[in-house]
Amino acid sequence: MTTTSTLTREQVLKVARQRQAAAVKAEIDKLQLAVEWAALNPGDVVDASRSWEERELEVAGDEAPTVAEFSIAEFALAVGMNTDAGRVFIGDAVELAHRLPRTWARVLGADVASWKARKFAQQTKSLPVDAAAFVDRALAPVLHTCTFAQIERTVEAARAEFDPQAAEQRRQADAEHRHLTFYWRQVTSTGQVPVAGVMDLADAVALDENLKAKAATLDPALPIDVRRSIAAGMLGSGDSDAEREVVIYTHAQADSRMVEVENTRTVVTPEQVQQWCQTAGTTVTVRPVLDLNEDLATDAYTPTERQQEQVVLTFPRCVFPGCSRRSRSADNDHITEFPIGRTDTRNLAPLCRHHHRVKTFTAWTYHRTGPRTFTWTSPTGCSYHVRVDRHIR
Repeated sequence: MTTTSTLTREQVLKVARQRQAAAVKAEIDKLQLAVEWAALNPGDVVDASRSWEERELEVAGDEAPTVAEFSIAEFALAVGMNTDAGRVFIGDAVELAHRLPRTWARVLGADVASWKARKFAQQTKSLPVDAAAFVDRALAPVLHTCTFAQIERTVEAARAEFDPQAAEQRRQADAEHRHLTFYWRQVTSTGQVPVAGVMDLADAVALDENLKAKAATLDPALPIDVRRSIAAGMLGSGDSDAEREVVIYTHAQADSRMVEVENTRTVVTPEQVQQWCQTAGTTVTVRPVLDLNEDLATDAYTPTERQQEQVVLTFPRCVFPGCSRRSRSADNDHITEFPIGRTDTRNLAPLCRHHHRVKTFTAWTYHRTGPRTFTWTSPTGCSYHVRVDRHIR
């Protein structure tokens, strides 16, 4: 193999070490800046009965400083995070600086990796002050070599020692991890969706027996796993003989053969729809075409049902920078405040409730720059450009 590098092996390693040291320092600096930002934006006690107004956020454990809720978004974007991730990051930094001083000193000295210290801080936020101090004394000297299992054991031991009632409540809560999850954002273009779950053993045995029995009645030419999957779908109706419904949206897109399945935000081929139509017990409902480019307007403050549907289909998520919350459960915001701005297609966009409150009660502003693009301006004058793709899985 030939190479055009003008560096020696030793020079490459030297530069690599320099870059690594710079990256470590950058992560430490970000944590310090998060602590500074929290100090510059302290949380004030507010009237909790007024649900829309700003809240003080307890981002870390007991007796740590609180942070003004609406200050989180701007710092988060400055360090390349969405609001939710930024809230956790600031909370980790505050927890380390104010409740885990020994660990914080080791982080500042680059003796403990920032990411590992943050994981540790996330474990201790729910501890009372004396328990957090205990685990800080116990683990700070050896945290760089601790496994996460060791950290968890120490944290839980401290909880049991200093707050036995909370430990018992946590034990009971942690004992219930049962779930059945459908990964709608990972639906394939052929109409397949991953499913995963954790069940009680007795329930799992019963389900397995039901699937075996139903699969045995299906076409034996099909692989057993395929038959079990079909059987699970038949059980999902609550009655193997009952009909199931697939709701489909179609859109006026001359350059595409794809159709969209409601509630999954995915697209499938016409051939997949044909297969569903031919499957016994399945009803396929095709909703009317809705022109997403049509300019809809009303004189009322509240958008019409047709406008609300148009907003959801045009923008599948909240249009605040970095936010991924679904528009189906978001508020329809007037970009220019009503009645100065009309209730029409160009003046409506979905904002999740948190970012709707941020926009309403702070100096954040935004305007629409294109069919699916926006420019936001933060209270300190920074600009953020957002493009919302229509199909997001």
